[in-house]
Amino acid sequence: MTDKLTQKGRVTLVTGASRGIGYETALEIARRGGEVIALARTQGALEELDDAVADLPGATILVPLDLRQPENVEQLAKVVKDRWGRLDGLVGNAGLLGQLTPVSQIEPKVWGETFTVNFHANWALIRAFEGLLKQSEAGRAVFVTSGAARKHRAYWSAYAASKAALDAMVSCWAKELEPSNAKANLLNPGPTKTAMRAQAMPGEDPDSNPSPDAVARLIADMIEADYRKNDALIEFKDVAKHYSA
Repeated sequence: MTDKLTQKGRVTLVTGASRGIGYETALEIARRGGEVIALARTQGALEELDDAVADLPGATILVPLDLRQPENVEQLAKVVKDRWGRLDGLVGNAGLLGQLTPVSQIEPKVWGETFTVNFHANWALIRAFEGLLKQSEAGRAVFVTSGAARKHRAYWSAYAASKAALDAMVSCWAKELEPSNAKANLLNPGPTKTAMRAQAMPGEDPDSNPSPDAVARLIADMIEADYRKNDALIEFKDVAKHYSA
Protein backbone atom coordinates (compact mmCIF):
# COMPACT_ATOMS: atom_id res chain seq x y z
CA MET A 1 0.00 0.00 0.00
CA THR A 2 1.32 3.43 -0.89
CA ASP A 3 1.92 5.91 1.93
CA LYS A 4 1.34 8.92 -0.33
CA LEU A 5 -1.95 10.58 -1.25
CA THR A 6 -1.40 9.77 -4.90
CA GLN A 7 -5.12 9.85 -5.70
CA LYS A 8 -5.78 13.20 -4.01
CA GLY A 9 -7.91 15.36 -6.28
CA ARG A 10 -8.76 12.45 -8.58
CA VAL A 11 -12.26 11.08 -9.09
CA THR A 12 -12.76 7.39 -9.89
CA LEU A 13 -15.85 5.36 -10.70
CA VAL A 14 -15.80 1.75 -9.42
CA THR A 15 -18.49 -0.76 -10.33
CA GLY A 16 -19.28 -3.77 -8.16
CA ALA A 17 -18.06 -1.75 -5.18
CA SER A 18 -20.07 -3.42 -2.43
CA ARG A 19 -17.89 -6.50 -2.02
CA GLY A 20 -14.77 -8.37 -3.10
CA ILE A 21 -12.31 -6.71 -5.45
CA GLY A 22 -14.53 -3.69 -6.07
CA TYR A 23 -15.00 -3.02 -2.36
CA GLU A 24 -11.28 -3.28 -1.65
CA THR A 25 -10.43 -1.12 -4.67
CA ALA A 26 -12.73 1.63 -3.43
CA LEU A 27 -11.08 1.44 0.00
CA GLU A 28 -7.59 1.56 -1.49
CA ILE A 29 -8.39 4.62 -3.59
CA ALA A 30 -9.84 6.33 -0.51
CA ARG A 31 -6.69 5.47 1.44
CA ARG A 32 -4.75 7.28 -1.25
CA GLY A 33 -6.95 10.34 -0.87
CA GLY A 34 -9.20 9.93 -3.90
CA GLU A 35 -12.93 10.40 -4.33
CA VAL A 36 -14.75 7.21 -5.27
CA ILE A 37 -18.06 7.05 -7.10
CA ALA A 38 -19.06 3.62 -5.79
CA LEU A 39 -21.63 1.64 -7.78
CA ALA A 40 -23.50 -1.44 -6.62
CA ARG A 41 -26.98 -2.82 -7.05
CA THR A 42 -28.47 -1.56 -3.77
CA GLN A 43 -27.89 1.25 -1.29
CA GLY A 44 -27.74 -1.17 1.62
CA ALA A 45 -24.87 -3.09 0.08
CA LEU A 46 -22.84 0.11 -0.17
CA GLU A 47 -23.35 1.39 3.35
CA GLU A 48 -20.65 -0.84 4.83
CA LEU A 49 -18.18 0.69 2.38
CA ASP A 50 -19.24 4.18 3.35
CA ASP A 51 -18.62 3.37 7.01
CA ALA A 52 -15.19 1.90 6.25
CA VAL A 53 -14.12 4.99 4.31
CA ALA A 54 -15.24 7.43 7.03
CA ASP A 55 -11.81 7.60 8.69
CA LEU A 56 -9.77 7.57 5.49
CA PRO A 57 -8.36 10.60 3.64
CA GLY A 58 -10.64 10.08 0.63
CA ALA A 59 -14.39 9.99 0.23
CA THR A 60 -17.15 7.93 -1.35
CA ILE A 61 -20.26 8.88 -3.29
CA LEU A 62 -22.68 5.97 -3.14
CA VAL A 63 -24.62 5.18 -6.31
CA PRO A 64 -27.14 2.33 -6.17
CA LEU A 65 -27.40 1.37 -9.84
CA ASP A 66 -28.30 -1.97 -11.38
CA LEU A 67 -26.00 -2.62 -14.33
CA ARG A 68 -28.57 -5.07 -15.68
CA GLN A 69 -30.19 -1.82 -16.81
CA PRO A 70 -27.18 -0.12 -18.46
CA GLU A 71 -29.30 2.72 -19.85
CA ASN A 72 -29.00 4.29 -16.37
CA VAL A 73 -25.29 4.88 -17.00
CA GLU A 74 -26.00 7.81 -19.34
CA GLN A 75 -27.81 9.69 -16.58
CA LEU A 76 -24.95 9.04 -14.16
CA ALA A 77 -22.47 10.48 -16.66
CA LYS A 78 -24.51 13.69 -16.81
CA VAL A 79 -24.34 13.98 -13.02
CA VAL A 80 -20.56 13.42 -13.04
CA LYS A 81 -20.13 16.01 -15.79
CA ASP A 82 -22.14 18.60 -13.90
CA ARG A 83 -20.30 18.02 -10.62
CA TRP A 84 -16.70 17.44 -11.70
CA GLY A 85 -16.51 18.06 -15.45
CA ARG A 86 -14.23 15.06 -15.85
CA LEU A 87 -13.53 11.50 -14.71
CA ASP A 88 -9.99 10.50 -13.76
CA GLY A 89 -10.45 6.78 -13.25
CA LEU A 90 -12.89 4.09 -14.37
CA VAL A 91 -12.79 0.59 -12.88
CA GLY A 92 -15.15 -1.87 -14.61
CA ASN A 93 -15.21 -4.61 -12.00
CA ALA A 94 -18.83 -5.78 -11.69
CA GLY A 95 -19.42 -9.25 -13.08
CA LEU A 96 -21.74 -12.24 -13.10
CA LEU A 97 -20.71 -15.88 -13.25
CA GLY A 98 -23.95 -17.00 -14.87
CA GLN A 99 -24.77 -20.71 -15.02
CA LEU A 100 -22.05 -23.35 -15.18
CA THR A 101 -23.99 -25.68 -17.40
CA PRO A 102 -23.98 -26.99 -20.99
CA VAL A 103 -24.46 -24.31 -23.65
CA SER A 104 -27.69 -25.88 -24.81
CA GLN A 105 -29.18 -25.76 -21.31
CA ILE A 106 -28.46 -22.17 -20.29
CA GLU A 107 -31.63 -20.23 -19.62
CA PRO A 108 -32.05 -17.28 -22.01
CA LYS A 109 -32.56 -14.86 -19.11
CA VAL A 110 -29.32 -15.96 -17.45
CA TRP A 111 -27.39 -15.76 -20.74
CA GLY A 112 -28.75 -12.27 -21.35
CA GLU A 113 -28.00 -10.99 -17.85
CA THR A 114 -24.46 -12.41 -17.92
CA PHE A 115 -23.69 -10.61 -21.17
CA THR A 116 -25.43 -7.45 -19.99
CA VAL A 117 -23.35 -7.10 -16.83
CA ASN A 118 -20.03 -8.48 -18.12
CA PHE A 119 -20.07 -6.87 -21.56
CA HIS A 120 -22.92 -4.51 -22.47
CA ALA A 121 -22.72 -2.51 -19.22
CA ASN A 122 -19.01 -1.92 -19.80
CA TRP A 123 -19.74 -0.74 -23.33
CA ALA A 124 -22.29 1.65 -21.82
CA LEU A 125 -19.65 2.94 -19.40
CA ILE A 126 -17.19 3.52 -22.26
CA ARG A 127 -19.81 5.25 -24.36
CA ALA A 128 -20.97 7.49 -21.51
CA PHE A 129 -17.63 8.34 -19.91
CA GLU A 130 -15.06 8.45 -22.72
CA GLY A 131 -15.46 12.20 -23.11
CA LEU A 132 -15.08 12.78 -19.37
CA LEU A 133 -11.97 10.56 -19.21
CA LYS A 134 -10.47 12.64 -22.00
CA GLN A 135 -11.21 15.80 -19.99
CA SER A 136 -8.91 14.48 -17.26
CA GLU A 137 -5.21 15.26 -17.49
CA ALA A 138 -4.64 11.53 -17.09
CA GLY A 139 -7.79 9.47 -17.55
CA ARG A 140 -7.23 5.81 -16.73
CA ALA A 141 -9.59 2.85 -17.21
CA VAL A 142 -9.19 -0.72 -15.96
CA PHE A 143 -11.57 -3.56 -16.74
CA VAL A 144 -11.48 -6.81 -14.80
CA THR A 145 -11.35 -9.84 -17.07
CA SER A 146 -10.72 -13.54 -16.53
CA GLY A 147 -8.52 -16.35 -17.77
CA ALA A 148 -11.80 -18.01 -18.79
CA ALA A 149 -11.86 -15.66 -21.79
CA ARG A 150 -8.92 -17.58 -23.23
CA LYS A 151 -8.99 -20.94 -21.43
CA HIS A 152 -12.25 -22.44 -22.63
CA ARG A 153 -13.73 -24.98 -20.24
CA ALA A 154 -16.85 -27.06 -20.63
CA TYR A 155 -19.91 -25.50 -18.97
CA TRP A 156 -18.36 -22.02 -18.69
CA SER A 157 -19.64 -20.64 -22.01
CA ALA A 158 -21.71 -17.64 -20.82
CA TYR A 159 -19.00 -16.29 -18.56
CA ALA A 160 -16.13 -17.10 -20.92
CA ALA A 161 -17.83 -15.67 -24.01
CA SER A 162 -18.86 -12.46 -22.25
CA LYS A 163 -15.34 -11.91 -20.93
CA ALA A 164 -13.82 -12.64 -24.34
CA ALA A 165 -16.12 -10.02 -25.84
CA LEU A 166 -15.05 -7.58 -23.12
CA ASP A 167 -11.37 -8.18 -23.89
CA ALA A 168 -11.82 -7.53 -27.60
CA MET A 169 -13.82 -4.36 -27.02
CA VAL A 170 -11.41 -2.86 -24.49
CA SER A 171 -8.40 -3.62 -26.69
CA CYS A 172 -10.05 -1.91 -29.67
CA TRP A 173 -11.01 1.07 -27.51
CA ALA A 174 -7.49 1.40 -26.09
CA LYS A 175 -6.13 1.76 -29.61
CA GLU A 176 -8.72 4.46 -30.30
CA LEU A 177 -7.52 6.34 -27.19
CA GLU A 178 -3.89 6.53 -28.35
CA PRO A 179 -4.10 10.14 -29.62
CA SER A 180 -5.42 11.27 -26.21
CA ASN A 181 -4.10 11.36 -22.64
CA ALA A 182 -6.50 8.57 -21.65
CA LYS A 183 -5.46 4.92 -21.39
CA ALA A 184 -7.35 1.65 -20.99
CA ASN A 185 -6.14 -1.74 -19.83
CA LEU A 186 -7.36 -5.17 -18.76
CA LEU A 187 -6.56 -6.96 -15.52
CA ASN A 188 -6.92 -10.68 -14.93
CA PRO A 189 -6.85 -11.17 -11.14
CA GLY A 190 -6.80 -14.95 -11.49
CA PRO A 191 -8.20 -17.09 -8.67
CA THR A 192 -9.05 -14.71 -5.84
CA LYS A 193 -10.68 -15.12 -2.44
CA THR A 194 -14.12 -13.80 -3.47
CA ALA A 195 -17.73 -14.92 -3.31
CA MET A 196 -17.77 -15.51 -7.07
CA ARG A 197 -14.75 -17.81 -6.83
CA ALA A 198 -16.42 -19.75 -4.01
CA GLN A 199 -19.54 -20.10 -6.17
CA ALA A 200 -17.50 -21.40 -9.10
CA MET A 201 -15.18 -23.66 -7.08
CA PRO A 202 -17.07 -24.68 -3.92
CA GLY A 203 -14.58 -27.40 -2.97
CA GLU A 204 -11.54 -25.15 -3.13
CA ASP A 205 -9.75 -23.85 -0.04
CA PRO A 206 -10.37 -20.08 -0.29
CA ASP A 207 -7.23 -19.33 1.69
CA SER A 208 -5.16 -20.80 -1.14
CA ASN A 209 -5.96 -17.77 -3.28
CA PRO A 210 -4.78 -14.14 -3.06
CA SER A 211 -6.99 -11.74 -1.14
CA PRO A 212 -9.02 -9.06 -2.93
CA ASP A 213 -7.08 -6.27 -1.20
CA ALA A 214 -3.87 -7.40 -2.89
CA VAL A 215 -5.53 -7.20 -6.30
CA ALA A 216 -7.04 -3.84 -5.32
CA ARG A 217 -3.59 -2.35 -4.74
CA LEU A 218 -2.63 -3.29 -8.28
CA ILE A 219 -5.81 -1.77 -9.70
CA ALA A 220 -5.20 1.44 -7.76
CA ASP A 221 -1.70 1.61 -9.26
CA MET A 222 -3.14 1.07 -12.74
CA ILE A 223 -5.36 4.14 -12.42
CA GLU A 224 -2.62 6.41 -11.10
CA ALA A 225 -1.88 9.44 -13.26
CA ASP A 226 1.66 8.22 -13.92
CA TYR A 227 0.61 4.76 -15.18
CA ARG A 228 1.76 4.66 -18.81
CA LYS A 229 0.63 1.31 -20.19
CA ASN A 230 -2.19 1.19 -22.71
CA ASP A 231 -3.92 -1.78 -24.34
CA ALA A 232 -2.21 -4.16 -21.92
CA LEU A 233 -3.51 -7.34 -20.32
CA ILE A 234 -2.00 -7.53 -16.86
CA GLU A 235 -1.94 -10.90 -15.11
CA PHE A 236 -1.96 -10.54 -11.33
CA LYS A 237 0.05 -13.74 -10.93
CA ASP A 238 2.95 -12.10 -12.78
CA VAL A 239 3.22 -9.26 -10.27
CA ALA A 240 1.69 -10.85 -7.15
CA LYS A 241 4.93 -10.75 -5.17
CA HIS A 242 4.83 -6.95 -5.24
CA TYR A 243 1.30 -6.79 -3.83
CA SER A 244 0.89 -9.70 -1.44
CA ALA A 245 0.87 -8.76 2.21
